[in-house]
Amino acid sequence: MADFYQNGPIATLNRLCSDVVPELEEELVHYAEESPISLVLPALSREMDGHALPHIVHELCGADYVKEVVIALGRADEEDYLRALDFFAPLPRKRILWLDGPLFQRLIGTLVENDLNPGGEGKGRAAWLAYGYILAEGRSEIIALHDCDITTYDRELLARLCYPLVHPAFPFEFCKGFYSRVTDRLHGRVTRLLVTPLIRTLQSLLGHLPFLDYMDNFRYPLAGEFSMRIDLARINRVPSDWGLEVGTLAEVYRNCSVKRVCQAELCENYDHKHQPLSADDPTRGLLKMSIDITKAIFRMLSSEGVILSQGFLNSLRVAYLRMAQDHIVRYHADAAINQLYFDRHEEGLAVEAFVNAIKIAGNDFYHDPLGERPMPNWNRVLSGIPDFFDQIQAAVAESEKLVQV
Repeated sequence: MADFYQNGPIATLNRLCSDVVPELEEELVHYAEESPISLVLPALSREMDGHALPHIVHELCGADYVKEVVIALGRADEEDYLRALDFFAPLPRKRILWLDGPLFQRLIGTLVENDLNPGGEGKGRAAWLAYGYILAEGRSEIIALHDCDITTYDRELLARLCYPLVHPAFPFEFCKGFYSRVTDRLHGRVTRLLVTPLIRTLQSLLGHLPFLDYMDNFRYPLAGEFSMRIDLARINRVPSDWGLEVGTLAEVYRNCSVKRVCQAELCENYDHKHQPLSADDPTRGLLKMSIDITKAIFRMLSSEGVILSQGFLNSLRVAYLRMAQDHIVRYHADAAINQLYFDRHEEGLAVEAFVNAIKIAGNDFYHDPLGERPMPNWNRVLSGIPDFFDQIQAAVAESEKLVQV
């Protein structure tokens, strides 16, 4: 029963068969006629020089059910943008948003002038602007998103990510991807050793809360892959820090019935770039990520009416440490029975760093519960700048002309 057991409020769609991708894609081509799909790729210019993105582009050339691929290109000068035009040329239907180009920078300035927070440079802003462009076009019903550093990418991932939302018999409006992350060892330290133990510690201290039950049901809450109906892209706010994935789940919880949320197993295994722990530097690496994720969880609990006093936050760290140590024992056993490498010392050091992350996040939250404003939803933007969608479309169309002058 373990492979298809449904054990919580979120519908779980498992990968029970691996040889059904041609059939899935055939159905997707048919269903996408009624529910067109746009794929968002938040890409950094340096990823064009890696091994993952060229293979991803090659695979996507066969995804005939995707109406358009929208590449949100960041950290790119004019030379990088020109190179991207050639690099992504094999994709038959694509648009490249040159986020560092003068036209998009002008758009960002317009948002700032109107007191609409465009967020900082990064994946959150890139995804948010891509949603805005797709909404402006008005031609798609589904938005899918995945990262550009997936070294094990196969088109099966995209098919399984899109299928639950385009199938006309299914009620889902949001699909979160999940997968195994294993090489010769277990990966996913932030999920395994921070998020899951933290959520379960909060459950033990606060009792039954629907939001915590919802979060605990996700097999991989930090996965960067998801798909959603276009209406959610219009009303969801997007966090501007490393809390993007958790913040997105929180926004979906606020704006969508849990019965319309699912998670789908996307592939047999998944690997991408691994972040350093950076245990001594809270401004980068997994420590920075952990602080932002923890603050996102605290803010959502606070918005649900939970009072997080300084005393509670102190108790939380102690209880979390015990919970995380218990999880290390479980993962050690799991690794051993599969003959995987497991360094209990390194796992313990990671947990100690995450205890520090919870302390920093708790202090930041206690002194500033609201934190940095998320990017506004697109309804709010249009209420402040009614023609902003026209401006986005013009910026995309004119960027290519600009570099050809």
